[in-house]
Order: sequence, then structure tokens, then C-alpha cells
Amino acid sequence: MILVVDDIPESIEIVKRNLEPRGYMVLTAGGAAEAARILVQSQVDLVITDYKMPRTDGLDLIRHVRENHPGTAVIMVTGYASVEGAVEAMKVGAEEYLAKPFTSEELLAAVARVIEKVELRRSVRSLSLNAPLGFIGESEAMKRVYADIEKAARTSANVLVCGESGTGKELVARAIHYRSDRGAAPFLAVNCGGIPEGLLESELFGHLRGAFTGATETRAGFFQTADGGTIFLDEVSETTAAMQVKLLRVLQEREIVMVGSSKPVKVDVRVIAATNKDLSMLVHKGQFREDLFYRLDVICIEVPPLRTRGDDVLTLIGRFADKYARESGLPEKRFTDRALSVLRSYGWPGNVRELDNTIQRLVVMTDGDLVDVADLPPMMRACHIRESDGSRTLAQVEAEHILGVLASVGGNKSRAAEILGIDRKTLRLKLARASNGLPGR
Repeated sequence: MILVVDDIPESIEIVKRNLEPRGYMVLTAGGAAEAARILVQSQVDLVITDYKMPRTDGLDLIRHVRENHPGTAVIMVTGYASVEGAVEAMKVGAEEYLAKPFTSEELLAAVARVIEKVELRRSVRSLSLNAPLGFIGESEAMKRVYADIEKAARTSANVLVCGESGTGKELVARAIHYRSDRGAAPFLAVNCGGIPEGLLESELFGHLRGAFTGATETRAGFFQTADGGTIFLDEVSETTAAMQVKLLRVLQEREIVMVGSSKPVKVDVRVIAATNKDLSMLVHKGQFREDLFYRLDVICIEVPPLRTRGDDVLTLIGRFADKYARESGLPEKRFTDRALSVLRSYGWPGNVRELDNTIQRLVVMTDGDLVDVADLPPMMRACHIRESDGSRTLAQVEAEHILGVLASVGGNKSRAAEILGIDRKTLRLKLARASNGLPGR
């Protein structure tokens, strides 16, 4: 739904004649006050408003939309084109700035770009309704993981969870446990790579008093503590050959031997292991026991890297931003479409963990309530490639980019020049060219 606001009926009619044949539903208003009433009554996706209107101008209407209807986008239309006007409109929240007279192609291209941005924002705020507790995302890759979790939860078979660091392998293990018949019993997570080799056996299987120096009392290990439940062996590929033999015995015999004892103890524990390495390759190289690999790999679940999950990145950004704003007592951050585009296309080598940390840092460290490309970490800014619809000249793309950067820093020319990698004199020349390139009435 598009709302066209102008005090000149002929201008409204021109816009309607262009939009309605393309399937857009169009509402109209002769001023800002009437537009405000319509916005309350109808679900409007986009407002196209004139700049100069009696009583309340377009800038005030944009501010009203931003404060009261954050899901609605705005295009500013004006016959008084200037760099200052474009910057001011973008600062208060306009998505696009059209100078009169504009062509049908320019109007339709601007509307298409903004509607795409509206859909982008909606995906950021969308929730994953069918995902297991703790998961966020509705990509096809994650739906396959959810289906695998449900199947694994219906059995007591051992599970091997594979995936890059930061993808959420422990979250998968917890989901399997709590959706299984063992859900009321303990779930214990053990980082095999984070416990010194000399202590890992004692931590897993327990020890008797006096079994080694410092063993002042008998203590149960993780397998005994998790009896009836699930133990999650993270980074299982980091275990030594000797420890792999002991783990194999647990899986085969369902019993452990405490350090300092020779008496086996029966345990009823489901084992879920995880690794960010290719265990089959380690087996081929002789670095991991083949028999243990096959004992662990009864059910294998591959957790996809974040870079293959599409719009899940946007959903995660929205959830993390809301979470850290609440925790820090800060206003909710709004991400520009340029920033969202960069974040979505970034490779995320650290996956969800890296994204989580990045959004927390942006929420806490960014001044104001708007996060733009300039606020992102340097390596992400370096990956930023300006998108174009292919119908604009190089001069138009450059002018739009300069105006966008200038608006994102509140009109601060020194900061804009720094981001653009030019000096203030060059920026002034380019702004002058951009201003002359804007068609007037």
C-alpha cells in the first residue's frame, strides 16, 4: 500500500497514473494532517510526500512517520532540488529523494528500490516460528537441521554434530537432549580441547581419593553425573589416542573406570560429540581411531555456516540488536539498508558467534540510534560494494553515494570526506557537481 501526499491534485494524479497500472494500491492525501490520519487507519508500506506543503511540510511528515510508523518507508519529492535538501531529507529518514520533474522510469525505479528495502526490514524482524527452542532462522539449510534434530531426539543413538566454529553445535546437542525422553535428566557439556590432557580422564570418569597428587577426595566424573541423561563431547577430535581408547570402551561396554580404580561402573549416558574438523579425513591420516569414529557417527548432523543461510543473517541481527539494547538500557538501534546489505553479504568466518559479538559491539559503541556502513568494523567496510540497479549513470551513482555518506554522518563534511577517502576540497567540488546534476523545476 502506497500513500501519496501532495497539496497539488495534479501531482497526485501523475503519480497514481504511474503506480496503479503496475499493481500498486494507492491512497492519497492533500496534506500532512490527512496523511497522519490515514496512516493510523491503514497499513501503509510507503509514503511518497511532497517537500513544500502548507502548514506542515514534508520533513515534518517524515519525522512523524519515523516516530510513529517505523515500518513505513518514505520517498521525498521536491521541485526545490539542492544538496542540503537531500541531506536533510535523508537525515530525518527518507529512503529516496526525487527532484521534479522526474520521469516515470525514475519514479518506478525509486519505488521498487524502497519496497525492496521494506521487505528487507520485515525479514530482520521476522521470527522463526517452527524452530526448536533457542534457534533463529527459517532458511532451507536450517530447516533440514531442525528435521534432523527431531529424528535424532526420537532415538538413543549416538550423534556426531559437525560444522564450523561458531555455528551452534552445542545448541543442536541441547535441542536433541531436551526434546528426547532424557530431557528431564542432566545434560553436561565438556570441551575436550579446553581441558589439559592429564586432567581430562579424571574429569570424564572421576577419581578415587589418593589416585594422584592433589586427589584429596573421591569425586564422580561427568559420565557418572550425567547418568540417565546426555553428555556432549565438544571438540572430540582434540582427544589423544589413549583417551580415544577409553571413550571407545564407554561406548561399547556402557561402563567407565574411575582413575585409581580397577572396578568398572555401569553408566546410562547418551553421547553427542561435535567437531569442526573432518573426522573421516583424520581417520584416513591415522589421527583418529576408525572404530571410535563409527561408534560416534551413528547419526550425523551438519550445521551450515552462516554465509549459506541467506536472510537468517537479517533475522539474527534483529534479535541480537533487541537483546543487547534491552540488556544495556539503550535505545533500539536502527540499521540502514546499506549496513544490512554489507552485513548480509559478509562471509562471517566466525559464524553466529562472530555476528553476535559484532552486533553487541555496534549496539554499545555506536553513537545515536542509527547504524550505518561507517560504523561497521573495517574488514566489513572493505567488503562493501555499492549496489546499483543498472539504469543510472556513473555520475548519478557517485552523487547518491556521496549524499548517503554525508547524511549518515549528520552532514559532517570532514567525517564524510574521511570515509570517502578524499579531502574536503574534493568533496566540495563533488557536492557542487551533484547539486548541479539534480534537475530543477
